[in-house]
Amino acid sequence: MNIILLGPPGAGKGTQAKFLVEEHGLTQLSTGDMLREAKDSGTEMGNRVAEVMARGDLVTDDIVIGLIREKLKDGGRGFIFDGFPRTLPQADALEDLLKEEGRKVDHVIELRVDDDALVDRISNRSTCAKCGEVYNDSTKPIPEDGKCAKCGGTEFKRRADDNEESLRKRLMEYYKQTSPLIGYYHVKGQHEVVDGLADIETVKAQVNAKLT
Repeated sequence: MNIILLGPPGAGKGTQAKFLVEEHGLTQLSTGDMLREAKDSGTEMGNRVAEVMARGDLVTDDIVIGLIREKLKDGGRGFIFDGFPRTLPQADALEDLLKEEGRKVDHVIELRVDDDALVDRISNRSTCAKCGEVYNDSTKPIPEDGKCAKCGGTEFKRRADDNEESLRKRLMEYYKQTSPLIGYYHVKGQHEVVDGLADIETVKAQVNAKLT
């Protein structure tokens, strides 16, 4: 089973991907994680990534596709694509790559959110500096004892760009890039929508219902 998660920054794709990994034994392929891992790997592909990032250039599609190809060859029950594809050429390239491996996209799930509510959610977001667990002042506050529930860490940070102006800019860029993708997968009968602003467990239940 191969799943693409769509949704703007802060919609909760990473959280839902973790649940899918735990419950269905899938492998999460996050573009950001793959690039960081490759940069530190010392492989030929990793060195290419390191060079591009050192120059401050955008990583090209062929590099990302190359990294995904390496991961697919590792096998596994299936994959969750988080943060990829973002454009129609990337969607075409992913489809071709999956065909090479005898696989296909089974589900495309969009975590749909209201922009104003999303801005409010993200601007109240904190992350444990030790393990990366995400907290929110409104929906999932830091425990009263000031310790991370996951690792016991006591330091929390907020992203510098988690402010309204930056967030609205990122949302505009997301919709500009990704709107055509929604039509692309809708025509194929693969596009499904869940309410990304519901509480975490409700979103999880909605996602699982789409997989049955």
